[in-house]
Amino acid sequence: MFIRDLLKRKQPSFSFEFFPPRNEEGFNQLYATIAELQRLRPTFVSVTEGAGGSTRRKTADIVVKIRSELGQEAMAHLTCVGSTREEIATALDNLQERGMENVLSLRGDPPQGQTHFRPVPGGFLYANELTAFIRSRYPFCMGVAGYPEGHLEAPDLVTDLENLKRKVDAGADFVITQLFFDNRFYFQFVEQTSAIGITVPIIPGIMPVINVGQIKRFTQVCGASIPPKMLAKLEAIQDDPEAVTQFGIEHATAQCAELLAQGVPGIHFYTLNRSRSSWKILENLKGTGGPAEHPRENPPARSSTSSEDRRNIRGHPDGPEGQ
Repeated sequence: MFIRDLLKRKQPSFSFEFFPPRNEEGFNQLYATIAELQRLRPTFVSVTEGAGGSTRRKTADIVVKIRSELGQEAMAHLTCVGSTREEIATALDNLQERGMENVLSLRGDPPQGQTHFRPVPGGFLYANELTAFIRSRYPFCMGVAGYPEGHLEAPDLVTDLENLKRKVDAGADFVITQLFFDNRFYFQFVEQTSAIGITVPIIPGIMPVINVGQIKRFTQVCGASIPPKMLAKLEAIQDDPEAVTQFGIEHATAQCAELLAQGVPGIHFYTLNRSRSSWKILENLKGTGGPAEHPRENPPARSSTSSEDRRNIRGHPDGPEGQ
């Protein structure tokens, strides 16, 4: 089912983002996480594409498996990185032939070692070009990325908003934002997008903090900021992983409660392939405009960080990739 139609329902949407693991241990953890969060009846889930399109086939296989075996609507991320138009068309043909209906259209981050994005010959330079290409040839429902604090490569917020307008005008059906920790950025972003004629749903992206060093690296990579008081609290407890996780859950719960009270179309959780924090946040939101009902099973128990998690904490930007 098209995500744009799911977003028209009265209840706000709740969705989860995953990334393709690198080994069997990671895949076992991923499918366990998906099974746990499936009990919360998310509106949809999405799966990212690795650097340089390196996991494109894995991404497709995962979303197809989620949709066919779990009956859960899923969306594949698709980036421009390292791909010609023909290669992207092949990937889209594969998704369409396997029954997929939703794509997140992204430019992608520059390959490692490059400071500026450069397309391959015959490739796309911007996400609006990819979005227009998809819209001209395929019936997919499409999401694109938005940046409440501005994209790192944009010279200013006005230019960044103009770039988002180009993506929406090219055929995007909804926007998912980069992570943020101060809701004022999201509310200002929505006002600014409305002022320039963007009317599609803008879904806030929320990442519960589970590791202090990790979240510092992520915000540096994506251009988001950590409020000073929040950072001071995190640094004071950074050697206590359980305290950090609990604080992350509490902060994200407060964010989501305020966002829902203001009528956001949904919440998109960047899960890092773990289920505990997202589960607890949704449990905390019962009765505050969150999910109407959820099963009453106990949330997943805390588990140790695997080697796969440690690799992805170091290397995965986790959020809508690129402009």
